[in-house]
Amino acid sequence: MINSPLGHGPPAEDSLRRLSYPVGRAGPHAARSGTKREGSRSVEPVQAAQAARGSRTSRVGARRVAVALLAGGVLVLASACGPDDTKASGSGDGSPGASAAPGGSASPKLSAAVVSVDPKDGAQDVAPSGAVKVSVTNGKLTQVSVADKDGNAVAGTIASDGLSWTPGGALAVGMLYKVNAQAVDAAGLQSAIDSSFTTLTPAKTVSANDNVSTGATYGVGMIVSVNFNKDVVKKDDVVKGIVFEASDGTQVKGHWFGSRRLDFRPQQYWKPGTKVAIHYKLKSVEVAPGVYGGTDRDESFTVGRSQVSTADAASDKMTVTRDGAVVQTLPITAGNDDNPSWNGTMVIEGKELVTRMNSATVSNVVGSEYDVPDVPHAMRLTDSGTYVHGNYWGNAFGVSNASHGCIGLQDGKGGDANSVAGKFYASSMVGDVVIVKNSKGKTVSGSNGLSGWTLPWSQW
Repeated sequence: MINSPLGHGPPAEDSLRRLSYPVGRAGPHAARSGTKREGSRSVEPVQAAQAARGSRTSRVGARRVAVALLAGGVLVLASACGPDDTKASGSGDGSPGASAAPGGSASPKLSAAVVSVDPKDGAQDVAPSGAVKVSVTNGKLTQVSVADKDGNAVAGTIASDGLSWTPGGALAVGMLYKVNAQAVDAAGLQSAIDSSFTTLTPAKTVSANDNVSTGATYGVGMIVSVNFNKDVVKKDDVVKGIVFEASDGTQVKGHWFGSRRLDFRPQQYWKPGTKVAIHYKLKSVEVAPGVYGGTDRDESFTVGRSQVSTADAASDKMTVTRDGAVVQTLPITAGNDDNPSWNGTMVIEGKELVTRMNSATVSNVVGSEYDVPDVPHAMRLTDSGTYVHGNYWGNAFGVSNASHGCIGLQDGKGGDANSVAGKFYASSMVGDVVIVKNSKGKTVSGSNGLSGWTLPWSQW
């Protein structure tokens, strides 16, 4: 067994000296008890004993040299793999801190930058909005990549100070996301982190339905009205989640009527021929605490020719202007003094060849009740029951105002396609503008039908 050379035995030089034997003396294996002869010379017992002692001392010294050399090799190897602040006292080039191991290399320095990701790695049921953030201390972010499981990148921005990153919008619900973020410290040393999380799957959703049929053509006054089946609390987020894209660059703005209705229109009437795309991105939008929008879909429509009709209750005439030119002046009958027509800008929101009109379905009717089961060529203007429609039972057109608030045009029973009402009906479409003026009635509310044009843009 070889003893540790540390702290025991004579120095290596002494051991080497002990390995040098006098000329003519016996080597270490020659020592015996008794007189031996070596050539013509004899070795006395005392000399033999001294030789034996010298031999043992030499063997121990030799072992210590070997162990020292072996230990030295181990120390050299350890120095070669040690940290870069390990210093050797006998460096060949004389420079402080130089490695004693030929060909040895220092360990890489660690970056002081610490990158963190919220939510934590492996998190579940993460809210798709407001929960994701990447930040760094003792450094600046250089690159952040966030993508869903299909590789679709999430747009985001690194703050001007380089200390944080946030996504540009809400993430998708029920989706796995992966994050890779990189940063550097003041010395330029890089740090990075990889993380993943999964967004929540909504337990409650809201339906959002509008008045647009994809591929349809509407008049220049068309207002897109979106109705929700639950109260919307986070109204701004919902507005941002419904994006309009017009072929001519027309800008559209939304306006809330209560907490379940959201209408969209441009500042002025649409330009004829404009193609409009509506992008609903509400599936991952929290519309109320714990309730999500439930839909991602695209819709589109085209704006047709311009037709704006102005009914003057004072003259009992309606002027029809198409693409900027007056094409017709029609005799009408508006609401009587007890049931005056609404004043203001309204829009045709629906058309029916024949419909039933019953005073029981209309509030605040003054005078005798009515129930007409076959009103022809009906074009609805308000939710409260105002129409432009054919009238086969009266004869006040162009003379006086005799209706219960509607704008009446001459027609035949069952609907005559060649009548005044029939021709106007054929030339009209949903989204056409009908303006009523000089009535004794009030101005129509913006929420009554598609009458949002009555509101100035500053209030929209």
